[in-house]
Amino acid sequence: MQIWVDADACPKVIKEILYRAAERTGVLLTLVANQPLFPPRSLWIKTLQVPPGFDVADNEIVRRLATGDLVVTADIPLAAEVIACGGHALNPRGEFYSTENIRELLNLRDFMDTLRSSGVQTGGPAALTQADRQVFANRLDQFLARIVSD
Repeated sequence: MQIWVDADACPKVIKEILYRAAERTGVLLTLVANQPLFPPRSLWIKTLQVPPGFDVADNEIVRRLATGDLVVTADIPLAAEVIACGGHALNPRGEFYSTENIRELLNLRDFMDTLRSSGVQTGGPAALTQADRQVFANRLDQFLARIVSD
């Protein structure tokens, strides 16, 4: 099992939580992005730079994903692919995507996309709060505790 991060859009504070978790648990963490990344030096932290382009990083994550791997992403279509491939998907706010909620989330995303394309100002997501960070860290720890103990 390893952790993949859709790193181009992942908040720095979430990456820092992931770095600490990888070191603490010895689980391989791979950050995938289309730009250079400079994580702390570690046996457990790797980067994978992909060429620029639409969904290039997402496609590379899906291509390399193994059943049971965890992907950290806010990208709902990527999360849907991860789930379809037998992986786990967690967003930076600490919410797990699942077979039970992914269809509804995709529908909501598509609806909001339609609104935006018709000129409606929908705004972006709220800023990541300290509570969001804590929820993410707790959910990640719970997930890793289950995996590492197996």
